[in-house]
Amino acid sequence: MERRYLRLAGILLVVFPTVVFGGVSILSRLISDPAYAANALRQDLWRAGHAHAGVLLILSLVLLRYAHLLRLPSGLHWLAVHAGPIAAILLPLGMFLSVLTPDATEPNAMIWFAFAGGTLLFAGLLTFGVGLLRNPSNAAAEDRTASVSP
Repeated sequence: MERRYLRLAGILLVVFPTVVFGGVSILSRLISDPAYAANALRQDLWRAGHAHAGVLLILSLVLLRYAHLLRLPSGLHWLAVHAGPIAAILLPLGMFLSVLTPDATEPNAMIWFAFAGGTLLFAGLLTFGVGLLRNPSNAAAEDRTASVSP
């Protein structure tokens, strides 16, 4: 794995304990904060934000294993590699900040961070997939498989 991907993986692993801390904070609020437990919207968005952060960080780590195989121009390569980690910040940020007050009955304008993160993730995953499909070694692997098949 290239050094730049190892560095990004290291950063993601250093950031990951914040997701664990978020889970502990949600659990402590459920136990000790009646206002948190009484607001279903806030509870749902914080739970969803926490889950999205964890899943997107894991997805980002998995994708880094394949980043060296991408055949894309540099700007698109950057998008494919960094969209997951950035979305892992934007999606939860929008969910958390949109219902900060205990009496929130609907998300505020900060929910647009979640939409931006989702859009970025969509574009990055699509670009990543196209970059892998453009790799010439894919054609060679298909040729070897076809010649082995009966």
